[in-house]
Amino acid sequence: MEVTTRTIQGRPLLRPSPAVNEIVAGVLGHAQGRHPTEVCAFVFMSGHYHLLLNVSDAKQLADFMGYFNSNLAREISRLTGWTDKVFSRRYRAIVISDEPSAQRERLGYVISHGAKEDLVGSPREWPGLHAVRALLDDEPVEGTWFNRTKESAARRPGEGVDRSVFATAETVTLSPLPCWKHLPPEKQKDRVAELVQEIEEETAARRHRTKATVLGRAAVLKQDPLERPKHIKKSPAPLFHAATKRVRDDLRAAYFEFVAAFREAAEKLRAGILPVVFPAGSFPPALPFVGG
Repeated sequence: MEVTTRTIQGRPLLRPSPAVNEIVAGVLGHAQGRHPTEVCAFVFMSGHYHLLLNVSDAKQLADFMGYFNSNLAREISRLTGWTDKVFSRRYRAIVISDEPSAQRERLGYVISHGAKEDLVGSPREWPGLHAVRALLDDEPVEGTWFNRTKESAARRPGEGVDRSVFATAETVTLSPLPCWKHLPPEKQKDRVAELVQEIEEETAARRHRTKATVLGRAAVLKQDPLERPKHIKKSPAPLFHAATKRVRDDLRAAYFEFVAAFREAAEKLRAGILPVVFPAGSFPPALPFVGG
């Protein structure tokens, strides 16, 4: 599953900094402990982020993402002073097929961030939270989680609170792609290294061809997190990520069958026909209002 969330109006509210990196890693690690979820890769850009997750069902995804996004938004607001909502809308989740080539392609897409936009020369150089260093160099993904509930309860009017008392260290645990789980760790690392080499060679060739220049880490870190960008690069998101047309068609057919079954059950519920059976993996709406 590939999950993407964008900041409101594309503002660089997630602009890398030691404080932001520490908070993002801390919230991600805490969310993973609270709602166990396999995280295969991640990258946090200034205006959006991508996660590659392996989940068992929609409920697990919703619980994990709801907890992560809500807590991350509150912490980012504290750091930046931003008073509006942080994320523009609910996360977008796209199913990735079981095909090894599809999973490899999406991993390559996620870890190419930073380099593919010509912000830095290599994915390794992105100053924000990026899975490539953990996947290749075994760099630990560590951060800090602040228990704001206990902090608020301990605060007394007119008195300060030692924030460190309510801080705990958190670590994000990375899992291999489902199609690579049978491989030993060194083989998995070799596969990632191959991807990174391809990314670096392709971006270098493109820059040479187009005469594009790299913005650089210093310029990235100078961004004003509250400034609204003039242009936001967006592209239509597909329903699924698949390597072949046959698998893509099968996934699309299954999705439309699911939607039809849900709508049929919802119509029955709206008409007061009980009991109603909703398709597995769905979130049934509430029962209709009963007038007096």
